[in-house]
Amino acid sequence: MDRNAAGGADELRALIETRGIRHVKVGLFDIDGVMRGKYMARDKFLSALDGGFGFCDVVLGWDVDDQLYDNTAVTGWHRGYGDAPVRLLPRSWRELPFEENTILVLGEFAGEHEQICPRAILRGVIGRAEAMGFTALAACEYEFLAVEESAETLAAKGYRGLRPHGAGNFGYSVIRNSVNTTFYRGLLDLCDAMDLPLEGLHEETGPGAIEAAIRVDGVLEAADKAALFKTVAKVFAQRNGLYASFMAKWDPAFAGQGGHVHLSLQRDGEPLFRDEGAPDGIAPTMRHFIGGLQRLAPSLTAMVAPTVNSYRRLVPGYWAPTAATWGIDNRTVAIRAIMGSAKSQRVEFRIPGADANPYLAVAAMLGAGLWGVEHRIEPEAPATGNAYLQPAPDQLQLPRTLTEAAARLRTSPEARILFGGVFVDHFAATREWEERQFMRHVSDWELKRYFEII
Repeated sequence: MDRNAAGGADELRALIETRGIRHVKVGLFDIDGVMRGKYMARDKFLSALDGGFGFCDVVLGWDVDDQLYDNTAVTGWHRGYGDAPVRLLPRSWRELPFEENTILVLGEFAGEHEQICPRAILRGVIGRAEAMGFTALAACEYEFLAVEESAETLAAKGYRGLRPHGAGNFGYSVIRNSVNTTFYRGLLDLCDAMDLPLEGLHEETGPGAIEAAIRVDGVLEAADKAALFKTVAKVFAQRNGLYASFMAKWDPAFAGQGGHVHLSLQRDGEPLFRDEGAPDGIAPTMRHFIGGLQRLAPSLTAMVAPTVNSYRRLVPGYWAPTAATWGIDNRTVAIRAIMGSAKSQRVEFRIPGADANPYLAVAAMLGAGLWGVEHRIEPEAPATGNAYLQPAPDQLQLPRTLTEAAARLRTSPEARILFGGVFVDHFAATREWEERQFMRHVSDWELKRYFEII
């Protein structure tokens, strides 16, 4: 099924009536990529299939703790938090295997709020690709943490002294994925049932660390699947006595958790990144795509590293980049050129963390790459060996804090062209808010360091 194709309302209506479905679960994603939604009675849902429905615009105007932004324009106290129009996406429907005779249908914001809706931002960049004659394919992969905790034990422990689902380092362990078959096979089966097929699922290095690679698809569907996977993995874990976390860095002793994006371009079904006659097999389109991504990545970092915690991960020596470097099959750089057949050759963007909103991470990568192709931007020389030990030019250095990243985004003329000024101002404001909330907090580190001695 082509879930991105237009239409599908009549087929979905027939499905609901034939199966006697009484309630439909409706979900949409907020600025942080968190699914928000509700159950809708059948008659209400069927009516909304044609005309949409209203949903409180607060979900675009609050943070992950439901605290209201005080610095945004499109939504806020000054607008009264009214209902924003939402269009349903009939072809997005999926079974919910853990709920009897229930389906999930996605929606996205319309009208004025479409200017700040993450899914709509990605659709706008896809339109830019189509205008250039390109079709983009993408796949997301996530590193996440599984711990043997519940909401109650996490709160009681203050999120300290957690019990990971496994001890020590044992990357790619066949022993662990065989011992923990219930979790692994259960998640694989659930993802298959919900049309979120995983190409790979394995133990990462570090206690409780797991990596999942989602199968390649068109960029919009890939982002849908990535956002759904993060939700589904958390639900599955909690229904099975575990907790899953996608925060970028949960412990200073271990590597962070990435949310890498793989992407390639085609024209009329023909891959464009491989050229057997070019140096290293990299076609000009791929080279310019890398050049644009390298040039704009520092300005777009807020879109792929959106939390204060994101910048705990972007440090040397922990499998995450600190500058917009690139290289061929090199995991110490930000932009990895993955070589292969014409069909498989692609670019991997390694700056995004698992905490990034998938729609915005994919939009940032695709938009920057298209900018490079359009303007024929040549990348810097590729890094070889350990890129952490090689100084990068100042213009390639990534922001070191969320505040700096927000400022870089707000003042980027390219970001305003690619994503619209309304979105750039709104998203930058939300990131500035996030840093302000952090600055009001007194950490354990500060107490231990200053309480007695200073």
